[in-house]
Amino acid sequence: MNISGSENIRLAFSAVWVNRFRSMLTILGIVIGITTVVTVASLLTGLRSSVVLFFQELGPDNIFLYKTSGDPQRSRPSEKEAKRKPIRPEFADIIKRWSTSVEDVGISLFIPSVVSGHAITARVPGFEADSLSLVGASPNMSTLSPRDYAQGRTFTADEDARGAHVAVLGFSLAQALFPDGRAAGRTFIMDGAEYTVIGVQAKALGGFFGENGMDTQVTIPLRTAHARYPQVDRYMVTSKAKPGKRKDAYEEIEAAIRRVRRTPAGPNDFTLSTPDQIIQQFDQITALIGLVAIAISGVGLLVGGIGVMNIMLVSVTERTREIGVRKALGARRRDIVGQFLTEAMALTGAGGLLGIVISVLVTMIVGALVPALPSEVPSWAVISGLAVSVSIGLFFGVWPAMKAAQLDPVEALRYE
Repeated sequence: MNISGSENIRLAFSAVWVNRFRSMLTILGIVIGITTVVTVASLLTGLRSSVVLFFQELGPDNIFLYKTSGDPQRSRPSEKEAKRKPIRPEFADIIKRWSTSVEDVGISLFIPSVVSGHAITARVPGFEADSLSLVGASPNMSTLSPRDYAQGRTFTADEDARGAHVAVLGFSLAQALFPDGRAAGRTFIMDGAEYTVIGVQAKALGGFFGENGMDTQVTIPLRTAHARYPQVDRYMVTSKAKPGKRKDAYEEIEAAIRRVRRTPAGPNDFTLSTPDQIIQQFDQITALIGLVAIAISGVGLLVGGIGVMNIMLVSVTERTREIGVRKALGARRRDIVGQFLTEAMALTGAGGLLGIVISVLVTMIVGALVPALPSEVPSWAVISGLAVSVSIGLFFGVWPAMKAAQLDPVEALRYE
């Protein structure tokens, strides 16, 4: 008596359904393991997409020169990096002269959130914002890292040259200060000085954990920032490489700054980075998180696999007489093996499918409750999760299936 593959599958799912409570308890480890892996993969994939968008907005051909590593606005440098000499604004002119692969160079000055013992806040009558970042920028930064504007414009070279008190607000900050949506042309007080809003940037794309600091940023002309905060030296120089010349530009800038800072040998005493390098560093961190998630889920999958093998051995014992009848009617060993392997794979496959469904629901709930944490379920994670769960059934189902196939039909028929 030969059974077709479709009939084997039907019998397998029928056996799983008949003992559904027992099956559910058996595959619980697999459900937990697959849910963990797919959920973590979904969150990390969404986060990476957001980070890539963030750096694309900063300019894919840009090279950033800063004193320390990490975020210039929020980084806490190591003791060694904190002792480095600051980056000077005149480095921009040096790069322009010595690097033939650079198209343009801009300067940013990052003002700390606390200056001279008091926090920088922005306020208008009835509203005040203290969660903001203040940046002074050269006029050409708007072309080096172009942004869309919801209202108004950026400041001009003339406004920068005369140190005008004008400002461009990030999207979220503008909403906080001017809830009616009409910020351009109005004034606000920041750190004791009055500024006129000349532009509001469109909502930024991407970010770290869904948050983009540009949305809460105040950008003022570089000379205005110099005049207001002469004690601050947190400069960053942004160089835009000519098309196809970023690698050459990187090497030329590195050589030029090493020469200026008189460090002919040893490691750099400054940080030079590109969007690709920062994304690679982020990938290394997420890869480590992924490995931890895989290790945790691996325990669940192992427990689930052992549980499946145990339940299949119990099933073989319970169905000994059925196996004897099938063999007496002409079933071959491979038919018996195929039936029990299919049942084991159906069991673990159902666990994998349930784990994927739960992970999708968890991802959707996290996205709804925490909009700042982007997430998307990658197709590769779904396919891999299902494939792994079925493979576990195949691996741990071999022994029970072989044991069933080796039963003597006469002895099996006598089994009560």
